[in-house]
Amino acid sequence: MATKGEHQPSLDQMTSIQMCVQNQKTNFAIVLLYIVGYILMMVLCNFMHALLKPLSQPRIVSETILGMIFGNIKGIYKGGPFEKSLPQTLKNISEFGMICYMFVLGLEMEPLVLLRGLTREAKVSYAGILSAFVLGFVTIKFFMPSFDGSRLEFILALSITLAGTASPVLTRLITNLKIGKSDIGRFVVIAGVHSDFVCTLILCIGFVLLPTRIYFTSNTNPLHMAGALLLQAMFTSKFGPLVMNWVNKENPEGKPMKGSHLVISVAFVVLTCVCSPSVMYSSILSAFISGICLPRKGRISKMMVSKVNYLLNTIFYPLLFFWVGMVADVTKFEAENGWTWEALVVIFMVTTLGKVFGTVVSGVLLGFHWPESVAIGLLLATKGHFHMFLAVVAIDKKLATTTTGIVIIIVFFLTVIYTPSVVSYIIERAKKRSPNQKMALQWLDPLNELRILQCLHGLQNVPSTISFMEISRGTADPGTVVYVTDMIELTEQVAATLVHREGVEAVTVSDKEVTEMRDQITRAVQNYLQENSEGITLRRMLALSTINNMHQDVCILAEDLMVSLIILPFHNFRRADGELEQIHPGFRYVNRKVLRHAPCSVGILVDRGLGMINRISRSCVSLNAAVIFIGGKDDREALAYASRVARHPGVSLTVIRFLLDTDTDYAQTRAGRSRASIAEQEEEMKLDDECFADFYEQQVAGGYVAYMEKHLVNSAETFSALRSLEGQYELIIVGRGGRVNSVLTVGMNDWEQCPELGPIGDILSSTHFSSTASVLVIQQHSLKGEIDGLHDEFSIM
Repeated sequence: MATKGEHQPSLDQMTSIQMCVQNQKTNFAIVLLYIVGYILMMVLCNFMHALLKPLSQPRIVSETILGMIFGNIKGIYKGGPFEKSLPQTLKNISEFGMICYMFVLGLEMEPLVLLRGLTREAKVSYAGILSAFVLGFVTIKFFMPSFDGSRLEFILALSITLAGTASPVLTRLITNLKIGKSDIGRFVVIAGVHSDFVCTLILCIGFVLLPTRIYFTSNTNPLHMAGALLLQAMFTSKFGPLVMNWVNKENPEGKPMKGSHLVISVAFVVLTCVCSPSVMYSSILSAFISGICLPRKGRISKMMVSKVNYLLNTIFYPLLFFWVGMVADVTKFEAENGWTWEALVVIFMVTTLGKVFGTVVSGVLLGFHWPESVAIGLLLATKGHFHMFLAVVAIDKKLATTTTGIVIIIVFFLTVIYTPSVVSYIIERAKKRSPNQKMALQWLDPLNELRILQCLHGLQNVPSTISFMEISRGTADPGTVVYVTDMIELTEQVAATLVHREGVEAVTVSDKEVTEMRDQITRAVQNYLQENSEGITLRRMLALSTINNMHQDVCILAEDLMVSLIILPFHNFRRADGELEQIHPGFRYVNRKVLRHAPCSVGILVDRGLGMINRISRSCVSLNAAVIFIGGKDDREALAYASRVARHPGVSLTVIRFLLDTDTDYAQTRAGRSRASIAEQEEEMKLDDECFADFYEQQVAGGYVAYMEKHLVNSAETFSALRSLEGQYELIIVGRGGRVNSVLTVGMNDWEQCPELGPIGDILSSTHFSSTASVLVIQQHSLKGEIDGLHDEFSIM
């Protein structure tokens, strides 16, 4: 019972309170339902992406499919309290996500490329843009009047959109499909960035010039927009580097970023982005302008790119495509109209053939193969998030009908779908053009002769060449063919003495200095063979080229002659007084390029006394040699070469195997951390054991080779073990690398002076190790195309 002075609620008030509570519960339940729905969509996106992964489809494909499906299920939001607010909320979220996307896109681009000379990538990119734009404009304007063709600004905006490229999507595809190291992969990525940058910049300018923009906001005076945009670009370019560099200086790498400095950076970015939108310019395009005006390098820029990309991938993209599905209402799609499908086919052909025509024409002028030019054009036609966003905005702003917008979305979607097939075609062509035989010593048929391409820089390499031929001679049957090749730099003086003839030697050198040097090399080698030529066949070759192209001549010779091993002299030569002398600094880069592009195994010979041995006797031991075996394909190749050296009666060979001591806890911990993949590690270890077991059975057990084991824990002990070999051997044979994160060499790359020698070869060839021990570093040939995706570098253009 209520006491005096108390106010008792009426029945209507009680009912109202109950209804408010009930509505709050309902709203809470709906919000909770939408959160669950978002999580469910994320899970389904990941699930579908996993299903499409065997087809190499990018994540945008699964997000588009699910977004179109869920966005068109009207029962999800129809009839609820968020029926009107949900589409607008998703639109705002999508626009904010696209602002972040465009800012990062601009931040990753280099605007100064427009001021530099026209590179091959820029020429192909601009040709593709021009041809696609012209073809799109002419086709839509004059042959498809019913395709919203009455609005000039829409046709221009659509044409430049069709001519664009989604560089983030294309770069991710090229990387994931493992052709990023190839010449065509690098070319497409750079050309894609050019295309994306130029087309987006044209849209930014077109927003000011066109009376009705694709992202329509208001009929504000274009001069106001142009002035605000110019002011924003100048302000950002002037003060952006000052702010960013100050923040980077105050927050060096390795230290936590100060919160206040991060806030200052974000506030400055927001300040620059809101300049032009204050006069009704597009906030999305404004973010792109700010991005390209800010410095790309520096810690704060890298942090912004990584953090924003993470948010886009985890939050915004699923919501963006959900909104795309809601706006692109399939119930309004005129599927029964034949014109709809005709427009779909025509727009798709315009998008792809426009790019292909431009790239093929420019490719012919640049000397590309036409299949590669077609593939480049198809890849540059790839569209992405921003292009689909523009298509949906056109529907939302009534610049295009729903049917037109859906047709454009489908076309953009198809340009992503076919991209993995184009990459697969590139890989197949690369496989066909690559050697189909493993040109390595490990796989050499014992019944076939060994072919060696022995390269020389000059007369100083002759003694080591003769010694190498002697220890590699093998048996008389099947024998060894040595192509002694002079590496002559094509200078202006030499080029003036070239004589062009017909026949096998179409070009000969008449330069007196070159001919005398070649004659002396020939006489020295032939004098050696006159005394004992059993098992060796000599051929003289010439690699005449500029330093930049010398590696191509060497690789072409090796491929044409079907050699199994190329031997290159080290770029430093040891004189008789023990001092090192650099013959030509360019030969170091020649060696590196040959290692990357050689069609067979490659060895680099560091001569520090091998050539000083007057003559390796065949009756008594005159050379103490060792081969170091840790593991990996290059060490297995070194072991294969050592098998030939072991049969020489004048060579005393010792094989030293470095094994990981797994008894210590430290070694087990390091082994677990450094393992790239357990399956890969186990497979490599199995191959190592099989190869070494065969070598041991044939050479060690047969008494031809001495054997030594060293159980080590880490790379520090490896270094000590190598130092202990000093003064014991005149020649040490090692593999360049090819190990699967071996614990025994971890960290050695950090102080390498000559990466082309690998970590072990670099230590053995350093002046601190020895002044008399020669080193032979061997890299085994990797058959290009033997694995799906071609992880290694390959050239197809």
